[in-house]
Amino acid sequence: MDCSINFEAITELFCSAEADRRNFLYEYEVYNLLANSGAETPPAANLLPRGARFSDEELTAIPGEKAVLKIVSPNIIHKTEVGGVRIVRKEASKIRSAVRSMMYEVPENYCAMLERNPDHAPKSYRGLRGEALIQAISRDLKGVLQVQFMPPDSNSFGNELIVGLRRTREFGTIISAGLGGTDTELYAERFRKGQAIVAASTEMVDGQQFFKLFRNTISYKKLAGLTRGQRRVVTDEQLIECFDSFISMGRFFSPSNPEAPFVIEELEINPFAFTEFLMVPLDGMCRFSRPDSAPAARPVGKIDNLLHPKRIGIIGVSSTRRNFGRIILENILAEGFDKENIVLIREGFDEIDGVRCVPDLKSLDGTLDLFVVAVSAAQVPELVDEVVSLDCAKSVMLIPGGMGETEDSRERAIKVIESINEKHSQPGGGPVFLGANCMGVVSRPGSYDTWFIPEEKLPKARGTEYQRAALVSQSGAFMLHRSSQCPELNPAYMVSMGNQTDLTLGDMLHHFKDSDEVDVIAVYAEGFKDMDGLEFCRAVRQAVLNGKEVVFYKAGRTPEGKTATSGHTASLAGDYMVCESCVQQAGAIVARTFQEFQDLFMLAEKLSGKNICGNRLGAISGAGFETVGMADSIQSDDYDMELAVFSKETVSALDTILEKKKLRQLVTVRNPLDITPSADDETHSEAAKVLVDAAEVDSIVIGLDPLSPVMHTLAETNTKAFAMEDENAIAGLLIETAKASTKPIIGVIDGGRLYDPFRDMLMNNGIPVFPVCDRAVAALALYSKARLQADTIRLTCGCA
Repeated sequence: MDCSINFEAITELFCSAEADRRNFLYEYEVYNLLANSGAETPPAANLLPRGARFSDEELTAIPGEKAVLKIVSPNIIHKTEVGGVRIVRKEASKIRSAVRSMMYEVPENYCAMLERNPDHAPKSYRGLRGEALIQAISRDLKGVLQVQFMPPDSNSFGNELIVGLRRTREFGTIISAGLGGTDTELYAERFRKGQAIVAASTEMVDGQQFFKLFRNTISYKKLAGLTRGQRRVVTDEQLIECFDSFISMGRFFSPSNPEAPFVIEELEINPFAFTEFLMVPLDGMCRFSRPDSAPAARPVGKIDNLLHPKRIGIIGVSSTRRNFGRIILENILAEGFDKENIVLIREGFDEIDGVRCVPDLKSLDGTLDLFVVAVSAAQVPELVDEVVSLDCAKSVMLIPGGMGETEDSRERAIKVIESINEKHSQPGGGPVFLGANCMGVVSRPGSYDTWFIPEEKLPKARGTEYQRAALVSQSGAFMLHRSSQCPELNPAYMVSMGNQTDLTLGDMLHHFKDSDEVDVIAVYAEGFKDMDGLEFCRAVRQAVLNGKEVVFYKAGRTPEGKTATSGHTASLAGDYMVCESCVQQAGAIVARTFQEFQDLFMLAEKLSGKNICGNRLGAISGAGFETVGMADSIQSDDYDMELAVFSKETVSALDTILEKKKLRQLVTVRNPLDITPSADDETHSEAAKVLVDAAEVDSIVIGLDPLSPVMHTLAETNTKAFAMEDENAIAGLLIETAKASTKPIIGVIDGGRLYDPFRDMLMNNGIPVFPVCDRAVAALALYSKARLQADTIRLTCGCA
């Protein structure tokens, strides 16, 4: 939508304020900005400067029977609380009287507020009290803004709207909208996620797309007259036009726009009220800045050298003990990397474990694809200087910690970053650096493993078939524990990002979005570098358009969690709601817990080749509690599945199976289908086949009743009577059905360790298995929702 925004006039507003040594606009200037934004026309306003004299005609020139008077100060944000907003009869004497009293009473009231809450005091007022503080506040008053009084159609809850732009460090400019008024913060805290306020990156949505998000809020339901006793006060077209206008301004005055003359730090209208189908801004604020200089581009094409090196060098390998460097060497060799293409930087030795040594970097006989640094943190700055000076490696892996995680180590980290960035600004860009404080990489296609965990502690399934997936984690330990707990995940790549001293999460996702080796990318993030959240979202969107799936978990969801992450990998944890919203809108599957991340990653690996055509679930079990549990798990604040309504044909087919098995008198055919503990392997299998063929069913969850006396669910080594290897056992039958089906089939094996071989057999043959039914349904519901959203993104972009 063309909002005909006058960017030149808005830029001139910022220039005038900057000339006045301000980085903000006064309210009347914000109204001027809105008048040039192509959106709704703001109310008439007139600034009454401090000390000026006005005629009666000037004071009564604004339309209406009443006038709104607002104090104008660079420091008083919440005017109402200090008596800085008054509504009076539009009579010259009334206006003069109110203005005079406000110029004295507001400083006194604001002084009392700051003395009660000294932490809220602006920097220029700190340390002042009493009369000195009152005088300082009074000196800053610019006058009073007289604004046209436009009575709202309704004063009911929910009939005020907040719309704003905010610059974020990670995601650039964000647009938000929702319940407005003086209690906006309270609404955001008290209402369920996405009901009070919604947010999105201005680079990732347009007005129409943001409106679709906004339609889910209580604010929209109130404004559109969809609640009891309410009537519509604004059209959908007005809201879309407003959102389009804000998004266009957000994109133009953005840190990601290299041509931006200014950057909007914050623009907020709180609230818009509504009168006779007009959107009326009742208050507004805006802060701005000059754009920062762009950092030198990283030579990210060298990530391929990092993941698929032909020559590897290592420094820090001990000749006498099994230190980190020595374990790294063992794991690289164990993964099958040719020792002839490895060189160790080790003075005084010709070889260690049959691998050639050279005394220093200058003695290398060529450029390394990958240089692994496993020395102490104190040695890193000098070593990095030498690497970039010699340009002897295309990629460098910094294993050691102590590189920015603590206050004491930040100076060391800054020095390293400066050296790396200086090299990036030169022709060729120098090497790319992974880490620091990272566990390195396991690259099955690259035939190497730099984890410093001994094989005895973490046995690897080396030489086996791996999944077409990549796990990228800011925490090496998180990745390590997932690998230990869920060896069945077995991705092609596992990349520990560490502190993101150089390479970022966005860089790595940009690489994998185009990789022919992966269909699924799973990411654990603790924080993004400046503007890298936006780059990450762009890469997610492109990965989705390329037909890939992205599973995402963000740590630091709470203030306490944010503090913990900043002390872990030196990350700068940001606003979780903004992060979740932006990444989800880009097309990623967002997990809320570690367990959910694990489950969704597993589903993505197993089901990426299956069709998700809707959210209609078909559920089967021989255990009554499981069918109830499945039904209870189809809805939450984050997803909404439906139980499919079985067609007459489906009911008839199920009836035939039950009749054949003499179970018809025991079972009522409905969804979920409780086939009772008497149902054998064939009953489970045939019922699953019916649901596979049912057009009204999109996905299937089947409880496999491992403890049932008529089911074959044990390994033959335990007993032949219940052997899962039997040709008529459910394992083989279900595997055959799942391979032939384009629909997802999820198994539930609610039993102890005795049934691990049964689980493994199904998992190894592409059937996701869960230990409890509610986890299975919840994971499938989240996965299905994300897959359907990804299909919508592809369709919208014309890539379906």
